[in-house]
Amino acid sequence: MKGLSLGLLMCLLAVGLSACAWGELEPLEDSYVSPYDWEQLEKDENGRLFYYEDGVLQSRFGIDVSEHQKTIDWQAVADDGVEFALIRLGNRGATEGQLYLDPYFEANFSGATKAKILVGVYFFSQAVNVREAREEAEFVLEQLDGRRLDYPVAFDHEYVTGVEGRANRLTGEQVTRCADAFFEVIQAAGYETMLYGNKNDLLRLDDSVLNAHALWYAEYDAKHPTIERDIVIWQYTSHGSVKGIPVRVDLNIHFLPQAEEQEQDS
Repeated sequence: MKGLSLGLLMCLLAVGLSACAWGELEPLEDSYVSPYDWEQLEKDENGRLFYYEDGVLQSRFGIDVSEHQKTIDWQAVADDGVEFALIRLGNRGATEGQLYLDPYFEANFSGATKAKILVGVYFFSQAVNVREAREEAEFVLEQLDGRRLDYPVAFDHEYVTGVEGRANRLTGEQVTRCADAFFEVIQAAGYETMLYGNKNDLLRLDDSVLNAHALWYAEYDAKHPTIERDIVIWQYTSHGSVKGIPVRVDLNIHFLPQAEEQEQDS
């Protein structure tokens, strides 16, 4: 695929969906050129997106879920074509700062795994300093308890509305330090990392953190992502419909390098 470094391409050929697949991204050039040809992005009758290179499918269809999706029939989800799921492990309260395990995490993790859906996790952070970010990462590791993941651990730090969010007044530099601290703890435990956010969330962060981690980008009602960054996963709607899930759900597309797809087919 255009835009991938030779090192990353060789790594993907060797091990497919592995640690290096989520590794450091190359710095931006003066004039950004996307590695993707958005003319090759296709939408089916259900509003699901698929990406092709030279007529070959180069993407996976996925969802992200939390307690808001209630009880999920994961086999029905798999039968409806979902290939990967990013599951909320927990969150920090936006006002009081308490750490919470998502009440559906264990059921979602177990159900998705049994249905042979590839799994990653994310944590909704409201850390206001490095100490709290490390505490969140340690909480994630405690809950994972060494479990294997197919997708990275994602850090989701957002401005919250409707309440006086304890982290709403943080600067981009402060959130960058929190993200760095969170990722340092997660990576030391052997897990891959990913950064989630919309354009405002991501572009307030320093290049140091944006270039060092895979990006999971949220932008709805767009023909293609408009952020000038190399993204790995695009969350393109919050109103998707999937069999086995009783309410609306976020839909995601994971762009696969050609090398990875070739390795899977061999």
